[in-house]
Formats: sequence, C-alpha cells, structure tokens
Amino acid sequence: MTSLTKRIITALVLLPIAIGIVLLSQLPWFALIVALVFGLAGWEWTRLCGVDSLLARCLLVVAFLALCALLWMLRDTQIWWLTIALGVCWWAVALLWFRHVVFGAAPLARNVAIKLLAGGFVLVPAWVAAVQLHANPDRGPFWVLFMLVLIWAADSFAYFAGSRWGRSKLAPSISPGKTWAGVYGALIGSGLVAVLGGWLLGERGWGWALLVLLAIVTIAVSIVGDLFESLVKRQANAKDSGTLFPGHGGLFDRLDSVFAALPIFVAGKALIDAALGA
Repeated sequence: MTSLTKRIITALVLLPIAIGIVLLSQLPWFALIVALVFGLAGWEWTRLCGVDSLLARCLLVVAFLALCALLWMLRDTQIWWLTIALGVCWWAVALLWFRHVVFGAAPLARNVAIKLLAGGFVLVPAWVAAVQLHANPDRGPFWVLFMLVLIWAADSFAYFAGSRWGRSKLAPSISPGKTWAGVYGALIGSGLVAVLGGWLLGERGWGWALLVLLAIVTIAVSIVGDLFESLVKRQANAKDSGTLFPGHGGLFDRLDSVFAALPIFVAGKALIDAALGA
C-alpha cells in the first residue's frame, strides 16, 4: 500500500469523526474533547523536545489540561482574549526561530525548556481560539468547520501543486519537500474555498471580501506553523511526531497548521465583525 493510499484511507476515516465532533458536540463537550486531543499532541511534542521521562511528560500534559480548565473558568474575562492575542503574537515571533535552524540541536536543558514553553504558546491559545469560535452565537460550529475545511483544502492543493509544478524549494534546510508552488497552490485553493464557503455562510459585500482575505492570511500563517514543527522535528532527528495515523504520522503532524491558524482566524474574524458592526 502506497503512502498516498494510506493518507487517503486515514483521511476518510478521520474526517467524519472530526466533522461529527465539531457539529454535534455541545460547547462544554467540544472544549473537553479538543483539550484532550491537543493534550495528546502535547504528549508528542514533549518527546520532540527531548523529554525522556514518562512521568515528566505526563505531568506536562496534566499541566496543560489544568491550564485549559482554569482558562475555561476565566472565559468571560479579558484573560481569555489576551490568550488569543498571545497566540497571534507568538507566530510572529516564531518566524525569528527560522533564522536559527541549528538552534536546539544539542540536548541542552535550556533548549528543552524553551521548546516546551514554545509548545505552550502553540497549544494553549489554539485551544482557547477553538472554544471561542465554536461558542460564536452566529453558527459557531459551522465557522469551526469552515476554518478546518480551509486547512484541509490548502493541504490538498499544496500537495498537488507541489507535485506538479514544484521546483523552487520553500525552506530546504527545514522541510525539503515543501515548494513555493505548493504555497501558491495552498493560498489560491483556500481562497477559492473561502469564496464558496463564505457565500454559503451568508457573507456578502465587504464582509465576504474581508473573509476571503482573512482566509488567505490564515493559510499563510498555517504554513509557518507547519514549518515550525518541521524544524523542531529536524532538530530532534524525527520524521514524524508520532505513529498514530498510518501515512499521516502523529497528532501534532496533523494539527500543526490548525494550531497556527486558529488564533489568527478567530482574532481576524472578531476584528471583521467589530468593523462591520456585527
């Protein structure tokens, strides 16, 4: 069975589950399920960071879940939105990491601590943003699905555009397989999906145009998230974050783009809604 066949079969199994969770779960259950899924991704992240102790890895995941529980209780305070803002700022900072490709290659305690902290900046704001988007009184679950479809479409368009026209490498020292053609494919494809999806969700006029622009920006940042995980995997000398999904690697491999996209999309949509008086 080829790698592409495994990817397709795994996707066909996972997609109905993901869609069902998004559309059918009440908000508290959605928040809990997403926290557990992100916690499992965090478990994989601790291994990439170089944490060997199973006890330490368990404690780190428990700490993440406890922080999610605390933030859930604070969701009506400014701390909630400040956490999302922190996630937006983090992905700007992450760009600087790419200038230091060899950073963290040595198993130094300082580097492990910094990578674990980075994992917190990736996971926690993404969880808050997912819950905030799902809680949107204006068809929140469908907006979550819209954003996920953007990511899935971008991934597919990037794969086929890169396979067909990929010549110039995007970041060969970080992820040799990614090309500029793949980036263009992802941006164009997600833009087209946003045009259709926005229309189906009732967006018109400036709101529709701004949503398409937000979708393209979101996908651009999601590519940064993908590259960031690729860099850490390269530093850890690991091909995948895990082996949970045949042909797809681990949870973090499947969610790296989502982690980056969530705070950007939620913050951008909030700004659009405020500007248009929604």
